[in-house]
This record gives sequence, structure tokens and C-alpha cells, in this order.
Amino acid sequence: MRTDIENQIICGDCISVMSALPSEIARLIIADPPYFNVLLKQNWDTAWKTPEDYLHWTARWMEGAMRLLVPGGLLYCFGQVGKREHVMLHLMSQAASKYSFHDLIIWDRVVGYNDRRDSFTPAYEMAIVLRKEGAAPLFHKDAIRESYDTTTINLYLKDKRYKDADARRKHLEKGKYATNLWRVPSLKGNSREKVGHPSQKPLSLIERIVLSSSAPGELVLDPFLGSGTTTAAAQKHGRRWIGIETSAHFCDVARQRLEEMRKVQTAREEAC
Repeated sequence: MRTDIENQIICGDCISVMSALPSEIARLIIADPPYFNVLLKQNWDTAWKTPEDYLHWTARWMEGAMRLLVPGGLLYCFGQVGKREHVMLHLMSQAASKYSFHDLIIWDRVVGYNDRRDSFTPAYEMAIVLRKEGAAPLFHKDAIRESYDTTTINLYLKDKRYKDADARRKHLEKGKYATNLWRVPSLKGNSREKVGHPSQKPLSLIERIVLSSSAPGELVLDPFLGSGTTTAAAQKHGRRWIGIETSAHFCDVARQRLEEMRKVQTAREEAC
């Protein structure tokens, strides 16, 4: 179903905005909500008095999001687990007890952050994946294969168990299927991709989700758009999209990011 607000960024509260949208319009929802008292200098991450208040709010937006998924659609919800970030454990338990658990992605950020004297330095985040019942999920394994290096390919080709060397080489050159442990470097302060959001996700990370869990032309929705990474990934790969963000500033940032992407795409097309 196409809507008159697709491919638009809506500045507003996600619960209110989602309640006004038709049911079962999105194949994929990617949510990177406030984590609750993790980014202590950000008002949007410290808006709840207690963990219970935060979990009650989580249940409300998640219910609205699941209503928007088509049967078989997937919801990816990011979060952290650490000494201070333990509320994510309760969020996952609460969500998995109400909706169908599909997967758990571990995002290895490659380097740690916020060194701590009395516990291990956090170096990963997670994304719980929930499925809407009613149909089989869409999943494109070939879209997110990970390349082998030449040395590894040559080593595997020496395995005598494989009689058809050409078929084996073709398979290896396509790369290995991705696991649910994703090693993707986080964005550093000097990254050209950074646009000023304190919890901005790498485009390559979100692309994995868009490519594996939706098809061209389908609708991808992000209820906490932030800097616009989800809409950028969806736009790049031919998906329709809706982005929702409470901050007027970051709505403008996301729109500008998309406009710059369109200019680059147009220039490349004209060059061809």
C-alpha cells in the first residue's frame, strides 16, 4: 500500500505519528530509540524518571510500530548492555514475551568507548529483531555476503572434499554468508560520514538490514530517524521510506543529507 507521506521526513512524536498511519504498510522498521540514561548530556536520553517509565514508553511505541508492519515484516531495535545500560535486558525480555523473537544481532563496534575503571570497556551494541506473525519473513542472504580474501579462497580450494573446483570457486568468490555478529567500525569524530548526531550509526551497518530484510520498492520506516541514516540507506537502494524524528534540527540535517545524496546520484547518472 502506498501512502501520501512516503519518502518524507515527519517532524513529531513517533507514537502520535505512527497512530495516524495505515496498518500494515511497512516491510521493515529500524528503530534506534533513546537508550535511557546512557548519553547523560542529552535531554532525549534522560526524559524518564525510572526504568519502569521508560519500559512503559517502549511498550507503547513498539506496539504502534508492530501495527505498521506487514505480516512477516521485521522490526530491528538497537540497544546497549552494560553496567549502566542494563535496562536493555528488560526491554528485550518485555518485547520477546509479547512478540515473535526472530534474531539478535551483535554489532561489534571494533573499538570500545567510555572506558570504565571497575568493569570491561563496552565495545558492542545489540539489535533485537522481532517478527510480525502471519507470513514467512523476507530474508536475502545473498545480498549481504562477506568477501573472502584471495589467500583464503586459494586455501579453501585445496580442500579435496570438493570435486567440482569451478563450482567451489564461484561459491567462494561470492563470499560467505553473514552471521549475526557484525564487525562494523563505529563512526569517529573525523569521519566524513558524521553529521553531528551523538549516536549516529554507520551507513554500512544500516545497509545490511535494508538489503537483507526488504526488497526494492518496499517501505522502510524509522521512528527515531536522528541523522537520517535509515532514509539514506533506503533511498540509496531503491526502497520507499518514512522517517520520524522529534528534533526539528535533525529533521533538517536528515533532509539535507538526502538532498546531497540525490545530487551525487544525479551527477553519476549524467556522467554515464
